[in-house]
Order: sequence, then structure tokens, then C-alpha cells
Amino acid sequence: MSKAKKRDLTKGPVWIALTAMSAPMSFGIFAVIAIGLADAYFLGKVSATALAAVGFIYPVTIAVTSLSIGLSAGANATLSQAVGRGDADEAVRRLGLHAIGLGLALSVAAALLLWPSYPYLFAAMGAGDDALTEIGEYVPLWALSFPFLVVMMITNAVFRAHGDGATSAAIMVLAAVFGIALNPVLIFGWGPLPELGTLGAALSTFVGRVIAMVTALWIAWRRGMLGVCGNVLDGLLASFRSVLSVGIPAAFSNAINPAGMALVTAAVATVGETAVAGFGAASRIQSFALVPLMALSSGIGPVVGQNWGAEDRARAQTATQQAFLFCVVYGLALAAVLIIFADTLAGWVGSGGEDVAYAASYLRIVGISMFGYGIVVVANAAMNAREKALWSLSLSLGRILVIYLPLAWLGVTIMGYTGILFAAVAANLLGAWGGLVATRSTDLVRIDIPGIKTPLRKLDA
Repeated sequence: MSKAKKRDLTKGPVWIALTAMSAPMSFGIFAVIAIGLADAYFLGKVSATALAAVGFIYPVTIAVTSLSIGLSAGANATLSQAVGRGDADEAVRRLGLHAIGLGLALSVAAALLLWPSYPYLFAAMGAGDDALTEIGEYVPLWALSFPFLVVMMITNAVFRAHGDGATSAAIMVLAAVFGIALNPVLIFGWGPLPELGTLGAALSTFVGRVIAMVTALWIAWRRGMLGVCGNVLDGLLASFRSVLSVGIPAAFSNAINPAGMALVTAAVATVGETAVAGFGAASRIQSFALVPLMALSSGIGPVVGQNWGAEDRARAQTATQQAFLFCVVYGLALAAVLIIFADTLAGWVGSGGEDVAYAASYLRIVGISMFGYGIVVVANAAMNAREKALWSLSLSLGRILVIYLPLAWLGVTIMGYTGILFAAVAANLLGAWGGLVATRSTDLVRIDIPGIKTPLRKLDA
């Protein structure tokens, strides 16, 4: 694969391998999150109703997007282990094509399901008539753009599996540049272009995804990571099974958090639409603040995958432990920043009303536990990379369904909005402990866990 920009992640200091894969992804993930922040910022200038609509839309679109994340995790696990084993270039290219074809088919099906069902879904979440009108301007076009996003994400997984995090990040930045640059133009109108409001936000996202997908496929083909590979259907079912064995649990694992957030948003809606607007705004700030930890979760996958494929378990364990340490150090520093600057940050994305106070409360209280969420997502990515996706799924299910969701509804009943925030703190802290237990039980860390004397391995069966 002479044209490909490959990086061998099985040699050299582990922290350098993690940094090489994660640092570029910080820019890429920041760019993706920035699209949501731009939507919230500009639509907040349109009206509080438009901002509230984004608050309802955000967890649902993220849940659907989890399909792309899951499939890219499956592609990364399959491809990175193949690269680590030293499989033939033609076989690796074929795996990549199979993963992209599978993603395209599933994403089209998901988009066709979302399009007619969204009015009933958001009404069940508590959206009022005005908010539903704004949601109707956004969601159909977003659904149309979804297959382009999925193909782009899986192609990016192909880059990362070969140790090329920089190109993957650059593609994500490209999508964001077009999406953000077109946002004010299409939302407010400019010259001959009419004012489209919420529809304009969706259209800018669509254009960015199309351009990024085409560019990603072209680069991957030029570098030989995708391309002619003899009989392209050879081993198709085996490839599908390999990708889906990780991709399906990983998709559910990633969908659980935003789906749970949608149900938590319903609890917030009992407080009022202003609380939903503030909660949604704070969620976007949180997404921005967690960029380094999300980048680390993207970087840990190829490192663990290549080393597991090369049968170097000790190196994979070291990578996971170093990633956890970074989560703790960064998370504590982040907590201090959010406590001090909560009001300022909330004011940037709020409409200037009471929603700013709700957002600031979220940042101050939940901010102290964000390191725990970082440990959860890193643990999930590491376990997915070594094909232990059922462990990731169990960890996510436990955090959301056993801890966060029940405590959120109990909290809002007893303490109102603040009770929901304390539920989030409990979910993050207990989820971190669960992540340590799960990675210890799947041989991804060597550290001792309080309360766990021997690894639990029942889910391996």
C-alpha cells in the first residue's frame, strides 16, 4: 500500500501513539461539535422557540447518528486488527468496501424510518406546537443528509485503522467549515438568498456532509486504502458479520446515551420549555468541553486494535491505563474552569433570558463529574476495538437505564431541575467505576478495582 499514509501503532512509546491518533481528532471532533454550537448560537438569535426546538432535536439526531458511530467502530475493530496481523492489502481494501456498502444500506433505511415518524416522536418528548413547527423545518433535510454522514464516518474509520488520524480529522473539519460558513447566510438570508431560519441550519449541514463524503472517498481511493480488490463480493458475509458483531452493540451503546438524554429531556420539559432550552444549550457546551476526551476515545481504538491484532496485550493495557489517567487529570481541570466561567459560557449560547441560568447551573454541578463520562467513553472504545462490544453495551445500559434515567425522574419530582443535575453527576461517577471494572474484566487494564478481586468474564461467552 505504497500510496497510503500508514502508521505502525505497535512500536514506540505508547503515549506517542495515543497522541498521534488523538490530537488531530481533537480538531475534527471540535469541528463537528462546532456545527451544533453554531446552530444553537444563530437559532438562539432567531427566537427562543427555535432554540428550544434544537434542544429537542439534539438528543434524537445524536441517537440516530450513533448508527454511524457503531458501524465505524465495527469497521475500525475489523480493519485495525487486520492491519496489526499484517493481512494482505487487497483483503484490507475489500473489508473497507464491505463496511462502506453495509453502512450505506443501513443509513438509508434509518433515514426512511425517521422521516415519517419524527412528529410523533418529538410530540411524545413534550414539544409544543410552535417547537414542532421549527422541528419540521430541520429534521427531514437532516434525514436526507444522514447516509452521506455514515459513509464519511466509515471512510474516516478506514483512515484511522491504518494509523492516519490526521486525514480523518481533516475530513471532519471540512464538513464543519462548509456547515458553519453557510449557517448565517442560509438562516438569516444574504443578497438574493432568502431567510430560511431553521431550514437554513439543516441545509448548511447537508451541504457540508456531501462535500466531506466525496472528498473522503476520493482520498481513500487515491491512497490505496480503498480500491480494486479482485472479486469485491468475496467474503462479503464474513465481513458483514465481523463489522456487525461490534457495530450493532456499539451502535446501541452509543445510542443509549442520547436516547436516555431524550427521555431526560422529557423530564426537563416538565419544568418548562425555557429549562429545555437551557439544558440543550448546556449540553452543547459540555460537548465542546469534552472534545479532548472524545478525541482520546477515537484514538484509543486503533492503538488497542492494532496491538491486539499483533498479540501485544501488555501494550494495549498500557494504552488504556494512560488514557484513563488523562481523563482524570483533564476532567479535574475542566471542572474548575466550568465552575468559574459557567455564567459567561452559558450566555454565549443562550437567548439572553432565563435559559442562561438553567444552562449555568448545569455546567457548575455536572461539570465536577465529566471526567467520569470520559472514562466511560474511553472504556467503551477500547473494548470495542478488541471486539468486546457487549461489555460496552452493558456499561452504557447500566449508566443510563439503571442510574441516570430513574434518578432524573426521581430528582425532578423531589428537587425540580436541580434534581436532574445531581442524577447526571451520579451517573458519571458510578459509570466511571463501572468502566474500570469492565476493562479490568476484559484484560484491558492491569490495575486493581475496589470491590473486584477477580475478573468477571461471563459476557465473553
